[in-house]
Amino acid sequence: MQEMSLDYHFTVEQEVGSSTYAFFGFNGTAGVWRISAINEAGGWKERTTVEDMDLAVRASLKGWKFVYVGSLKVKSELPSTLKAYRYQQHRWSCGPANLFRKMVFDIIKNKKVSTWKKLYVIYSFFMVRKIVAHIVTFLFYCIVLPATVLTPEVAVPKWASIYIPSIITALNALSTPRSLHLMVFWILFENVMSLHRTKATIIGLLEGNRVNEWIVTEKLGDALKNKAITSFAERTRLRFTERFHFLEIGVGVYLCFCGCYDVAFGKNHYFLFLYVQAVAFFIMGFGYVGIFVPKI
Repeated sequence: MQEMSLDYHFTVEQEVGSSTYAFFGFNGTAGVWRISAINEAGGWKERTTVEDMDLAVRASLKGWKFVYVGSLKVKSELPSTLKAYRYQQHRWSCGPANLFRKMVFDIIKNKKVSTWKKLYVIYSFFMVRKIVAHIVTFLFYCIVLPATVLTPEVAVPKWASIYIPSIITALNALSTPRSLHLMVFWILFENVMSLHRTKATIIGLLEGNRVNEWIVTEKLGDALKNKAITSFAERTRLRFTERFHFLEIGVGVYLCFCGCYDVAFGKNHYFLFLYVQAVAFFIMGFGYVGIFVPKI
């Protein structure tokens, strides 16, 4: 499921950005930079947790163009635990929102790039993909749509609640055809993670307490190959406060209540979605997502 999200990031956000306005957010891996481009852009800065994206935006505003070479393959490792994945997603959601806050006026006032490129960076790259996508996903599917069950006089058209989102999701998932059988689970997982990403996005926009939190993403590496499984299992045991995520549990309770209300009084059969999504929130909230560590 992580692969499905990353494939969309690379094949849509980066490759399309490269082919249209020759810009995409550098993600710090497998990139070849001209030293002159780095120097002209002002070098690396530590003002946000996405210093790679920060450099890419500043270099783009200086007129440098980016080329995505999809034919080159570079191996990378995914986070091995939910804890590591949550830290990574917090940084990936909070950092771009905070960078947007710091750079939006610099982008608008820039004279070296076209108006269309500035519009692309502000609207498509930052607003839609880095801010609105997280907030709308969580608010619409986890708050507003369930709330319509409690207020029958408010009706959401099926084209807005089912048809268009289903088409968009299917098109996103087509970039990873070998994982299409996981698409339903991916949707539920992404809806749950949208709560975490929304919180991180708001922290970035408002520069909250964790805006510059930098925790290196813990990965399994060669632990299994080297049979260092016992020590890894000990390192990944979570304390009580780390095991349970009470916001996710709270949303799960809310969705479950709305599902019960829909069974009793509703007519749109939203409970079919609400119960399944509530189970997903409970699974994540009670910490039953992670890795399987076999015993030696």
